[in-house]
Amino acid sequence: MDYHTHRNLPPLAGITSFDAAAKPGLSVETCVGRLKRLHWTLRRLNQIFVHRLPSEPVYELKMAFSLHAHYCAEHAAALRKRVSELREPPLGLDHAPDAALEVLFDEILAAPDTAALLTGIYTHAIPALREALQRYLADTHPLVDHPSIRVCRFALLEVEEMAEYGGKCVAQLAGAAEREKMQLWESLLQELLQQAGSLDGSTPRTEAVPSRMFSAKPYHFDPVPKRDERFPDPYNMGVHAEAFLYDATLPALAKPLMLYYKRLREIDVPEVIASILAQTTGKPWDYTVDLTRQLWDEARHAMMGEVGFVQAGVDWRTLVRINFTWSLALNTQLLPLERHAVLYFIEQGLMPKTGKRFEWELGLASGDAFAGLAQDFDWADEVLHARIGRDWYVKEMGDSKKAITYGDECWSRVLIDWQKYRAEGFTQHTNWWRPLYLEWCRVHAKEPDPAVLAFETNYSAIRADLRELSASA
Repeated sequence: MDYHTHRNLPPLAGITSFDAAAKPGLSVETCVGRLKRLHWTLRRLNQIFVHRLPSEPVYELKMAFSLHAHYCAEHAAALRKRVSELREPPLGLDHAPDAALEVLFDEILAAPDTAALLTGIYTHAIPALREALQRYLADTHPLVDHPSIRVCRFALLEVEEMAEYGGKCVAQLAGAAEREKMQLWESLLQELLQQAGSLDGSTPRTEAVPSRMFSAKPYHFDPVPKRDERFPDPYNMGVHAEAFLYDATLPALAKPLMLYYKRLREIDVPEVIASILAQTTGKPWDYTVDLTRQLWDEARHAMMGEVGFVQAGVDWRTLVRINFTWSLALNTQLLPLERHAVLYFIEQGLMPKTGKRFEWELGLASGDAFAGLAQDFDWADEVLHARIGRDWYVKEMGDSKKAITYGDECWSRVLIDWQKYRAEGFTQHTNWWRPLYLEWCRVHAKEPDPAVLAFETNYSAIRADLRELSASA
C-alpha cells in the first residue's frame, strides 16, 4: 500500500513507525499485571531505604538512601496512577503480588550488615527492576500504551542512575571476601527471583515454597542513629550555631562557616523523618511521597554544608564536631506523631523574616557566593516543607494553633541532657569553633577577629531552635 504522511512528515507524532505500530503488543490485563509488580517493587525498595537509613553509619550511604527512597516513592506514585487509568481501580497495590517476591525483599530488608544490604539492593533488586522496565518498554505497544511507556521510560532513567551508583558502592564496600561469605544468600535471592517468574512475572515460575535466611527472624526497625568514624564526638553540643549567627556584633564574613555547620548537621533530619515514615501506618501513598521528598531535601541541605566546607578549603572531618543528639532524642523518646509535631514547630520558627530569610541575607552579606546560593534554595525548600506539614500534620491535629502548641510541648519534653553526656564521658562538649575559624583564616590569609575567636556559647542552657533568639533579634 502506498501510504505516506503529508510531505513525508514523521508519522504518529514521532513516537514510532507504521510497521512497529502494526505489530501486536501486550493486552491491558498483561500490562496491569506487570505494572503492579513494578509498583510493588518500588514500594518495597522505598521501605528498605527508609528503614535502614537511621542505622546506616556511612554518611554517603545515608545521603544516597535519601535520594533513592525519593525516586522510588515518586515512580511508585506514577505507576499507581497509570494502573488506575487501565480500567483497574488501584486496589490491592499494597499487597505482595507473589510470595517469592515478598520473601526476596524481606531478605534484603533484614540484611545483617552494610555489605549485604548493598549487595541485595544494588546487585539483585535494582538490576532486576531495570531488566523488568526494559522488557516492558520492548514488549508493550508503542502507540496504544504510550502513557505507560512514558512512566516506565522516566523510571528507567533514574533506576539506571541508582544501579550505577550502587554498583560503585558494592565494589568499594562489598569486596571478594564479603561476597564469598554471601554466596548462599545471593543464590537464595536468585532462586527467589526465578520462583517469582522474574520481577515482572514475565518468565516461567518455579513452584516451590520460598525459603528464608536472614528474614527467618522478623525484622525490627532500629531508630537509633549511627555515624561512621568521621563523626568521633556525636554528643558534642559545645558550639551554639544559632547564637553565633544572631549576634549582630559579630562580622558576617565568618558566619558562612557556621551556616555550613548547621547545614551539615541536618544529617539528623532525614534520620527523624525516616523514623516517622517507618513507624507510621495507615497513611495514603501520597503521605510517603511528600515526606520522602522532605527527607531528600534535608539530605541535600546536609550536602550543601559539606560542599560549603570543601569550597571554603577547611576539612570538616577533623575540625567540626557534628552531633546526633536531636535525632537520637526524638527517635528514642517520642512517638512518630510527636516527632512530626516537633519538626513542624521548628519549621514554623524558620518561616518569619528572622528565620530562613535571615540566613539567606547573611549568606549574601558575607560575600561567600555559595553560602548565598545554598541559603536561597534552603529557604525555598523550607517553604515547601511547611506546606507538607500543613497538609499532613496540621490537618491531623485540627488547626494550626493546636499543632504548634503541641509541637512546642513535645519539644519541651525531649531530654537532651548536656550535663549528663559530659558526666558519663560521652563528650566533653569541646569548643571546636576556635580551631576551625583559625584554619579558615590561615587558608584565606585573613587576620583573626578577636571577638569571633572568643565565641564560646554552647547548648547547655538554650535549646536548638529560634524561638528565643528570633524573638530578641
